[in-house]
Amino acid sequence: MLTFLNIAQLVLYIALLALVGQGLLYVLAGAKRDGNIFYQLLQIVSKPFTLLVRKITPAQVADRHVPVVTFFLLLIAYAVVTFEKIALCVEAGMEGCR
Repeated sequence: MLTFLNIAQLVLYIALLALVGQGLLYVLAGAKRDGNIFYQLLQIVSKPFTLLVRKITPAQVADRHVPVVTFFLLLIAYAVVTFEKIALCVEAGMEGCR
């Protein structure tokens, strides 16, 4: 179970960092961000998560807001996984978590 939580935490962390990087490049590069190779790479990394959120959100949510919604949903999921990992480690006596 600990291995599963570690893998889930890592996947969520990578997706969160990709969305943060996208946000920073959105601010720094402005309108030229679509031609930026790093922005495109970060879009590829976060695309599975943003597509999933696009499918579950109502049509009233604008496409430009989907990455923000995705970020906050992933942040909540990351917090849940982290708290479950902490609970598992406390229950196991911290010996199995090193």
